[in-house]
Amino acid sequence: MGRKLFNRVLLAVDDTECTRKAIDYAKEILDKNNSSLALLTVIPPTSPASYGADPLMGQQPIIVPEVSEIQQKAATDFLEELSREFESASEVFLFTKVGTIRDEILNTAKEWSSDIIILGNNGRTGFDHLISGSVSESVIRKAHCPVLVVPVKCD
Repeated sequence: MGRKLFNRVLLAVDDTECTRKAIDYAKEILDKNNSSLALLTVIPPTSPASYGADPLMGQQPIIVPEVSEIQQKAATDFLEELSREFESASEVFLFTKVGTIRDEILNTAKEWSSDIIILGNNGRTGFDHLISGSVSESVIRKAHCPVLVVPVKCD
């Protein structure tokens, strides 16, 4: 029996259909390696809302904690449901993080000692790419392990 190529696979996903292709690639790798899987989804920090805040009166925008809680619950439910699709994994870990997507992917990969990171790339080009950059490009540049970027066309 040969050595497993990837013992610890980190799959970064969101709850859109765009990530389906990356999920399918992860399944292929897990089917062949019987590896451990970490499913990661990242929630951007909740922006302060200006409901009832008046900057002229010195009132600051507020963060509604219920919004963050609802987002985290939805993300956790999504990962739990998705984890059921990975029967071939030796074990499945779920990570729901709040922060910058790139940073949380890199931090989780390092903390969890991933052997490979799998994520989708939405294929932005031109002005959109210039303004928002590419999460996948920055993960590739800074990752400590190989990164599989699955091209995804999703508009």
